[in-house]
Amino acid sequence: MSVLKSFIAGQWVGDTAAKALPSAINGQTVAHTHDDTLDFKKTVEYGRTVGGKNLMAMDFQERALALKAMAQYLQEHKKELYALSMHTGSTKGDNGIDIDGGFGTLFSYASMGRRELPSGNVVHEGPVTPLGKNNHFAGTHILVPRGGVAVHIDAYNFPVWGMLEKFAPTFLAGMPSIVKPATSTCYVTELAVRLMQESGALPEGSLQLIIGSTGDLFEHLEEQDVVTFTGSAATARKLRNHPNIINRSIPFNAEADSLNSAILAPDVTPEHEEFDIFVKEVGREMTAKAGQKCTAIRRVLVPKDQVDAVCDKLKERLSKITVGDPSVEGVRMGALASIDQMEDVKANIQELLKTSELVVGGEGNFKPTGEGTENGAFIEPHLLLCRNPENGCGAHDIEAFGPVATVVPYDSIEDAVDLCSKGRGSLVTTLTTRDPAIAGKIAPLLAAFHGRLHLLDAEAAKESTGHGSPLPMLKHGGPGRAGGGEELGGIRAVHHYLQRTAIQGSPSMLAAVTREYVRGADVIETEIHPFRRHFEDLQINESLLTHRRTVTEADIVNFGCLSGDHFYMHFDELAARESQFGKRIAHGYFVLSAAAGLFVSPGEGPVLANYGLDTLRFIEPVAPGDTIRARLTCKRKIDQGRTSPDGHPQGVVVWDVQVHNQNDELVASYDILTLVAKKPE
Repeated sequence: MSVLKSFIAGQWVGDTAAKALPSAINGQTVAHTHDDTLDFKKTVEYGRTVGGKNLMAMDFQERALALKAMAQYLQEHKKELYALSMHTGSTKGDNGIDIDGGFGTLFSYASMGRRELPSGNVVHEGPVTPLGKNNHFAGTHILVPRGGVAVHIDAYNFPVWGMLEKFAPTFLAGMPSIVKPATSTCYVTELAVRLMQESGALPEGSLQLIIGSTGDLFEHLEEQDVVTFTGSAATARKLRNHPNIINRSIPFNAEADSLNSAILAPDVTPEHEEFDIFVKEVGREMTAKAGQKCTAIRRVLVPKDQVDAVCDKLKERLSKITVGDPSVEGVRMGALASIDQMEDVKANIQELLKTSELVVGGEGNFKPTGEGTENGAFIEPHLLLCRNPENGCGAHDIEAFGPVATVVPYDSIEDAVDLCSKGRGSLVTTLTTRDPAIAGKIAPLLAAFHGRLHLLDAEAAKESTGHGSPLPMLKHGGPGRAGGGEELGGIRAVHHYLQRTAIQGSPSMLAAVTREYVRGADVIETEIHPFRRHFEDLQINESLLTHRRTVTEADIVNFGCLSGDHFYMHFDELAARESQFGKRIAHGYFVLSAAAGLFVSPGEGPVLANYGLDTLRFIEPVAPGDTIRARLTCKRKIDQGRTSPDGHPQGVVVWDVQVHNQNDELVASYDILTLVAKKPE
């Protein structure tokens, strides 16, 4: 039987067998943890020096491409992970959540990084704020890599996704990761790390793996490090209060199991499509991953007059669920992760029964499907009903971390919000309603206690990813019992692993630090038009001040006829006089077009296409007789590794455009995004 190894300081370590890890399906040993002692001081130092150095030799764009390469390699080898993950009790559908969901997270962060992060390792979080009357002194914010390591402690229920959802933004931020998976399912995580290492896209030292105890790891962490945790609220509190975490103010992000809810609004009755959608959602969340999801529905809040109808429908649905060995055809729910977990769930069901009654489960005739499953960690779905929550309801405090949920009746929708809040902070709640007015009224009240709200109706159900599916582009976390942390959330998650710093200085100094043009900074003017330069040759701050153009009556008339825009401010002299401007003014989009005519170099050249405008503002009106000119300045360059359809390399250039009138007043301001060709090889 194999001995799992830790991946520490560039080496796979672990030869002596320690704890046997049994299959959740049949109890047979899948692998052993190792008994070798790990040097955690060396581990942390290796991450900071070797891992940090190698990651910082890359920029955001290069790390995004590396994430994509890792995701592609893992995708090609997912069958190996599928086969091993079966021993954790996962069905094919469960693997779609954990394994494919993990790959999807890598792909998503690779894509977000390429779209939203700059070249280099400094993120400018503007805007720049002038701090002096004449803009000689200004301030802004930057985000930079912290220079430490991130310790990720993961739960047993998602051995692949749980690691990758933390690793992806950490890696993108340039921070090495030290991953500690839960022991009971760590054999799947170990295989995933081996595959990532084999991909060739993982810089040395950027990912280390601990199999077994963390020992004195926390003692060696410093102020620039970060700790993240997924698991129980009790363990989160224990780790958060480690003396070294407290004394050094080390950031600690927790995502804890919570008592999530599903609310059926009073406007939905059995005659409505949403009623069946609600029941389907609850049933799916009870049985996916055998109910072992931090986002699983634990409390089912329904109007009192719908209790029997909901219970009957759920009973009918759950009775069709075949539980057993995932390799057997027709099995729809697998095992819990371990025998210990099964015993814990059973004990908590008994606690819940002190204030509730059984609707489904516990009849004593349950037998899982498949050979050897009598030695596995199987439990049937259990649906409970707390008829009188006003007399106490254990479901607000006790979580049976398995296929267990409790129906709780309510009197009014406001009462449902109060009952929901008794969970003391949750990751997610689903509100099923047909009435947008109910959603508009109740969602802000629910939001105070939740990290995410899933608003479900027949329209959303056509594409909804479901109550229990955190998405890379949205926050995953919640207040209170849910841990008070925040994971995912798109590029926001990357920012968690960067240091935000305010910088002050002259515009030229700020431009040098942010690596993008800051208005008021010294510009570079040459005889060569900036549009005539290839991507590599173009300099930040390279600028063109155009010739002037006087706006005429004919310009306004012609633009109005061409565009079809005959708004009164452009054509009605009397009405315009009575407006706040006191006169007719030119179309804002004429000013935009006229500015382009001033700064565009019309001949064939490296600038290939304008594909967008950002931050467009019309500051002051332009009237007939006014004279305008534009300043075009290279603001930012982003090398995304793009090529044209015919294979020619190109980069993205963001141009700052300022349009002034004859009084040197700013009349229009915006950024232009262009594709610019690189030099032919």
